[in-house]
Amino acid sequence: MKRSDIVMKQMELTGEILPGIPVEEHPFPPFLPAGARVLILGTFPPAAEKRAMDFYYPNFQNDIWRIIGMVYFKDPDHFRKGQAKAFDAAKIKAFLSQAGIALGPTVLRAQRQKGNASDKFLHVVEEAPLAAMLQQISSCRQLITTGEKATEIVLHQCTDPPKLPRTGTSLPIVLDGRELLLTRLPSTSRAYPMKLEKKAEMYRAVLLQAAPPISSQRSTVSGQKKKAD
Repeated sequence: MKRSDIVMKQMELTGEILPGIPVEEHPFPPFLPAGARVLILGTFPPAAEKRAMDFYYPNFQNDIWRIIGMVYFKDPDHFRKGQAKAFDAAKIKAFLSQAGIALGPTVLRAQRQKGNASDKFLHVVEEAPLAAMLQQISSCRQLITTGEKATEIVLHQCTDPPKLPRTGTSLPIVLDGRELLLTRLPSTSRAYPMKLEKKAEMYRAVLLQAAPPISSQRSTVSGQKKKAD
């Protein structure tokens, strides 16, 4: 590791502010529906002029809502707002609440060293308090990170943090005294070199187990009742 990289890492962890670059605050509060079983964590949204809605992953070029649409509805445009180049935040929130999926940031305050949304050039001034989020969703037992930097921050807040997991793998962690399963999934940015279909396949394998469709949950409950009878 280069000395410059070591210095930058130390600055990120101590929260020092880089001179001459504005400090921005994360614009969206954590979305923590009651009964959420999984928490998806990213880093920092693009600048306001790049947002197609006022909610997480707002850039129309980010594919997370296409992936979620493919996973649960077999339709990448399920959350699109008609023919507009925008997503339907209200529809997304309603689905997440029903499915038991929470969303939150790992970064509370940051500086964009290149003026864009790239994690590579995002200087972290203040990490988001993950323990405070988890305290509001007592049923949550799994964290999903959408990239390397978000994963690093989660591990930084863990007790006895393990090594950084490879993309597409899971490992047990302890955060704020709670045992959780951490899964690192690929970035949904189009800058990440992986086809949309492959990303959707990786997200599907994790999400359908962590937050199965409502119909599957009802079938499971019904089956349990029949066995009890």
